[in-house]
Amino acid sequence: MRCRPTFAGFGCGGRNVVPARLTRLVPRRRDPAAPQVVHRTARVGLRLTLGQRRRCFGLLRSAGDVWACVLEINTWRRQRRSAPLAGYQELCRELSASGPGTFGELDTTGARSVLRRFSDAWFSAAKRRREGDVSAKFPRRRRRLMPVRWHHGTFTIDGHRVRIPATRSAAPLWVRLARDLPYPVEQVRSITLLCEGGRLFLDVTAEVPVAVYPPGEGPDPARTAGVDVGIIHPYAVAGPDGEGLLVSGRAVRAEHRMHLADTKSRRRAVAQRTPKPGQEGSRRWRQYRRRARRVEGRHRRRVRQAQHEAARTVVSWAVRQRVGVLHVGDPRGVLNIDSGRRHNLRLRQWQIGRLLQILTDKAVLAGITVHLVDERGTSSTCPACQLRVPKPRGRSLSCPNCAFSGHRDLVAAATIATRTPGGGPTTPPAAVVLPVVVTHRRAGRHLPGAGRSRRDPRRPHRAARGSVGPRRPAPPPTGGESLAHPARIHNNHRTPGERPWTPH
Repeated sequence: MRCRPTFAGFGCGGRNVVPARLTRLVPRRRDPAAPQVVHRTARVGLRLTLGQRRRCFGLLRSAGDVWACVLEINTWRRQRRSAPLAGYQELCRELSASGPGTFGELDTTGARSVLRRFSDAWFSAAKRRREGDVSAKFPRRRRRLMPVRWHHGTFTIDGHRVRIPATRSAAPLWVRLARDLPYPVEQVRSITLLCEGGRLFLDVTAEVPVAVYPPGEGPDPARTAGVDVGIIHPYAVAGPDGEGLLVSGRAVRAEHRMHLADTKSRRRAVAQRTPKPGQEGSRRWRQYRRRARRVEGRHRRRVRQAQHEAARTVVSWAVRQRVGVLHVGDPRGVLNIDSGRRHNLRLRQWQIGRLLQILTDKAVLAGITVHLVDERGTSSTCPACQLRVPKPRGRSLSCPNCAFSGHRDLVAAATIATRTPGGGPTTPPAAVVLPVVVTHRRAGRHLPGAGRSRRDPRRPHRAARGSVGPRRPAPPPTGGESLAHPARIHNNHRTPGERPWTPH
């Protein structure tokens, strides 16, 4: 007999584990007069034994069961043409009726975090559809492993050890962190257990107070800087006093290219061992998939760290210059343009939204206001004569009308600084102040191949690139007697009509 698709029926197999006690939680309210805080999240690796690793993956699989159960319930209701079950309170009522032993060692708080994730995703897609975005999809894909989140008061942090909540009948689950927490323990508000590339991590979210400066040393709201977001230079900044900043992202671009080439070569090497649809893969195939996931996760972590370094460089420079407002050009309009397979790949690897979000988070933490402005035409318009310039090649912008020449990204940043947030005329109301003193910084110094002392193992050796050229005889010895055999030169080159010479 088929079980009714509810939380109670989802566990028809039955695992006799008592869930955690249902507790009624009251939202915490902040005092309006308290200092301003922002929420920041840091990802920390875990050092686990085999038993701890097995239990952590069990929690993630149980969270995936909760997600699959919600999808099954909504599929059943959709077939009956009933209203979907998407509200958080409705889902929690279904969870409370599931009974004991449904989701293994996963406690109620962890299960509710999965329900909250589903509810937020469903209402976000519904809002985008109401606004006319037909590409928005409702959550209907099953997940084998789902992140689990626990809020403050349900977990314990003791130095490098963290107690992850579990059911009352299960043994306490203590895990060890791979590094120190970047936040004080009293500021931590939640932890999230997740898996990325086959490795387990813990996302630690904390309430961090906004930076406070002595009088006369903090960011000045009257000082504005423009920021141009790009690929070669993730951030190009033009300050108010002729100061500029260029953050180079060539190492990040090289990391994307090397990772893509390495991935293609790995796929070509195992193309013959790829299992057919519905066929179980071999042990070597599973090892390859495990290795591919590990390499992909390492690549994402490298790029993410380089992006954070670039944004931290911009915010530190703005604090030293006492910049209170950042006008950031929003280039996300180019994502709607189909520019071909190769250029579309570059745009996806650019990760515009993440660059904007990282810069905004770090700027708000430093007490700097960020405004997104329209950046259309900023790197192709002459700041002197305001005329359109042909598409520049390289990093230099040269105007054929007034003979102006300058750095393309810095010109765009200086023009962005004069634009009004929220729309308005694109013509600058005043003269554009171009940077005179430019500071150069590099993002991704940790990437392999970024320095001369560390060669990228994915890049072929310099002696193996290209052709070695024509072979030539060795030079005559300068002194002493050589023990090598005399060089034999084969010259087969002849002019047309010439007969080969043969000795008599």
